[in-house]
Amino acid sequence: MVIVMKHGATSQQIGEAIQRIEALGYQAHVVRGVERTIIGAVGNGRTFTPDIADGWDGVEQVVRILKPFKLASRDFQQEDTVIALNGSRIGSDQLVVMAGPCSVEDRCQIMETAQAVKEAGAKVLRGGAFKPRSSPYSFQGMGEAGLELLHEAGQETGLLTVTEVMSVEQMPLVARHADILQIGARNMQNYPLLHAAGESQHPVLLKRGMSATLEELLMAAEYILSHGNRRVMVCERGIRTFETYTRNTFDLNAIPALQEQSHLPVIADPSHGTGKAALVGAVAKGAVAAGASGLLIEVHPNPAKAVSDGAQSLTLEAFSKLMGELKGIAVAVGKRL
Repeated sequence: MVIVMKHGATSQQIGEAIQRIEALGYQAHVVRGVERTIIGAVGNGRTFTPDIADGWDGVEQVVRILKPFKLASRDFQQEDTVIALNGSRIGSDQLVVMAGPCSVEDRCQIMETAQAVKEAGAKVLRGGAFKPRSSPYSFQGMGEAGLELLHEAGQETGLLTVTEVMSVEQMPLVARHADILQIGARNMQNYPLLHAAGESQHPVLLKRGMSATLEELLMAAEYILSHGNRRVMVCERGIRTFETYTRNTFDLNAIPALQEQSHLPVIADPSHGTGKAALVGAVAKGAVAAGASGLLIEVHPNPAKAVSDGAQSLTLEAFSKLMGELKGIAVAVGKRL
């Protein structure tokens, strides 16, 4: 249920509405807009019908949310969520590019990459320290040492950083080193991890599971939002289909479909979506044209020698060239790099 307060509703009226919602056994989630304040009543308390709040002081309208995802829906919040971080505004008219290697391998590699992607126009440095791999014999990441190198590279270049967190136990450590917590496709429905991400109040990049529907993705985001953490972005990274030529099938129509249903920023990952460096540029351009709020692109100084995902990683030169090509597309859809 969404309670829309009148324009000019007083702090006392808003506070009384919150108290009444909580007394009914619901959580009150408050969004303060430019003109109005809205309060989402979410939970499993007693039946809450619109007429209950009709007579409350300062209430203009009560709307029932029919979708299973409440806080993530456009019914709860019409305006796009904008996540402001160190000068970047994810979800606004700014196209925010996150770029870097699949895995942090050593100091030289991450520093060289960080400098190059910054010069090309990226705002966020990506790099894995803990890597979930299909084979137990594959490189699993540098762990805490990798986090420290990623943090150092971010500090030296002024870039924000994003890296994956794989367990509840890792959450405090990763949150100390990274600006954005990534929850990977394999962990999209790791509910204890989603709860912990919500409680952290840290920005979260939530990737779509390999076989997840869009509703399942938004329901996973709902877990994080339910803890009052509003800084959530969802990521389309390709889904598993019968096609074997590409690593995954990038679901381009997921971008406008998610934006139609949800106010959360949508990030596109053309690297995992294709699995082939030669295809990354075309899919990245398509994602921008479709309205993505940002891109997540794997970049490596020497992809042939990368310890993980070299086949889908762009060289530093190819990334710089792509960034130049993306500018015109961004302008055409009302965005800027």
